[in-house]
Amino acid sequence: MIGGAQGSGVDSSANFFAYSVASSGYNVYGKREYFSNIKGRHSYFTVVASDGPVRSVTDEVHVLTSFDAETVFRHAFGVMKDGVLIYDKYLEGERLKNQSMLEPEEMERIEHDLAERGVSGTLKDVVRAVEEVGVKVIPMPYMDLLKKVGDIIGESQLSALTRMVNTLAVAASFKVLDGDISFLEKGLNYAFRAKKAIVRNNVIACQVAYEHVGSEFGDVKLDVNLKPLPNGNGNRRVLISGTSMVGIAKIAAGCRVQSYYPITPAADESFYLEDEMEFGMRPEGEPDLPALAESKVLTEKGSVVVFQTEDELAAIDLAIGAALAGARSATATSGPGFSLMPEGLDWASINEVPVVITIYSRGGPSTGLPTRHEQSDLLFSVFAGHGEAPRIVLASGDIEEAFYDTIRAFNYAERYQMPVIHLLDKSIANSTQSVPFPDLNKVVIDRGLLMDSTNRGYKRFEIGDSGISPRIPLGTKDAVFWNTGDEHDELGHISEDPVNRVRMMEKRMRKLEVASREIPASEKVSVYGDPSAENWVISWGSTKGPILDALELLREESFHQDVAFLQVKLLWPFPGELIKETLKDAKRVIDLEQNYTGQLALLMRMTTGLEPTNHVLKFNGRPFTMTEVRDAIKAVLRSGIKRLVTSRGK
Repeated sequence: MIGGAQGSGVDSSANFFAYSVASSGYNVYGKREYFSNIKGRHSYFTVVASDGPVRSVTDEVHVLTSFDAETVFRHAFGVMKDGVLIYDKYLEGERLKNQSMLEPEEMERIEHDLAERGVSGTLKDVVRAVEEVGVKVIPMPYMDLLKKVGDIIGESQLSALTRMVNTLAVAASFKVLDGDISFLEKGLNYAFRAKKAIVRNNVIACQVAYEHVGSEFGDVKLDVNLKPLPNGNGNRRVLISGTSMVGIAKIAAGCRVQSYYPITPAADESFYLEDEMEFGMRPEGEPDLPALAESKVLTEKGSVVVFQTEDELAAIDLAIGAALAGARSATATSGPGFSLMPEGLDWASINEVPVVITIYSRGGPSTGLPTRHEQSDLLFSVFAGHGEAPRIVLASGDIEEAFYDTIRAFNYAERYQMPVIHLLDKSIANSTQSVPFPDLNKVVIDRGLLMDSTNRGYKRFEIGDSGISPRIPLGTKDAVFWNTGDEHDELGHISEDPVNRVRMMEKRMRKLEVASREIPASEKVSVYGDPSAENWVISWGSTKGPILDALELLREESFHQDVAFLQVKLLWPFPGELIKETLKDAKRVIDLEQNYTGQLALLMRMTTGLEPTNHVLKFNGRPFTMTEVRDAIKAVLRSGIKRLVTSRGK
């Protein structure tokens, strides 16, 4: 874990460290936590590395790296016995009461914790206390080391070097973990690509930190290390954030118009697409992308129009207009932004427009917790809007899954001619993970009943057995039809006739029945563990990672009860019969979600009549950790507690 004031380089330091570790051959998962202000408040980034799978973070910190006092006051007692605390030795006189950016509640909790431990309020006292319980401490003379770096590179102004404190801290972490310094250079080249002078100077800073830690603290060793894996851990991987992965997937899926209004954390996806607005369809050394339906208007260079609108209603309307014109289109937003979109969502539903809405859920209601995590938008995604309007809702469980689900979302939208809501969340958006490089051979484009010509007398909303009508882009020769927010007939003319109303409602809703039949079971749910297990965890979205890691921890502990996991990926139309069949022999079903009401459980009860026996819920704005889920499952199975609310995280 690395922490510091927001704007001081915590993110770049963590990504530099993560890339260096991944380059050493390890699987990496990183989680970013930050306040909803621009600069000054506390930010921290946790990076977990393993030679096996890693899908979440843990509460157990081996190395805490800091370059400010607040990080030490907040997190020092979270370092495990025989772990390491790296801090600025010249901040030892800092007092807790002078940490002006601490929220009053957090200040009070820390004061209470220190008092219970019999610790006074200076940083030096905290360091002494953690050292007494078995934590190894490394006081770094950052300013002295910066002067040494300045002497080497010929820079006498210390102010010009202060940003390199981050590099010194990361290098110290890498050294105590016995990492190879050459991989830090790879990490620097990744973090500061195209800035050779910055890379060169920071490499020198790494060398200075390595030498200092080696000479002064050479006896500090951990029972874990980062010695390079001999074969680079096998398959080719990419270190990537959730928003970037979804952006790549939209390009591969053939999305050619993306609209958005800036909102945390969704805006990062559109910013990525803005950076990649022109892209090579066949990157050098890569396999060709599948032939897209748009290929006749694309050459070696593809492009996507990314449009920032004046508000979220305009964003969904723009995406709808692009879809009517025949382009694959999407909009990306978060909960408060989606709250403004149901009018457009309803219009798309009644006009059978294939549009994708990517939602990155965060803490609500209202502005709520703008930079924190929650899974409270599920029911709103399923039922948003007035009247009864069909839509498909799917949720990804991790970054790798998000790539393929993004492509499915566009295929579902065009095949069934309705809006598709792709539910993600802040945890997936702002996490960084090393995942297998996306398999482009798995990318299949299904544009449904899209036609480029027709005869006169075309009926856009023609009623058939499936409810899915042939679709023609606006402006196609001889294709005349009308779009309106009112109820309409097969041509699109406004009609309030009661018989027509019944026929059109049944036509639209019948498409959900078709989708429910056609979408394969593997795209609806995933089962992990023994299907005959008596104990099940059922969940959706980004809880997948900590649940799978927790089950692995339980196996390592030889926990005496088998536990299986049912991940629900298709949330609407809800796969009730499939879930009933999967859980038919279950004695205990634990609903695990990050919201107050257990929204998945409510959907399950509404559609199947099944009721989970227990609930594990979290809604404090921080995602589950693997150790937190492990402990919660054990508590439920041992005590039978019906509703367990967990609240770990700072």
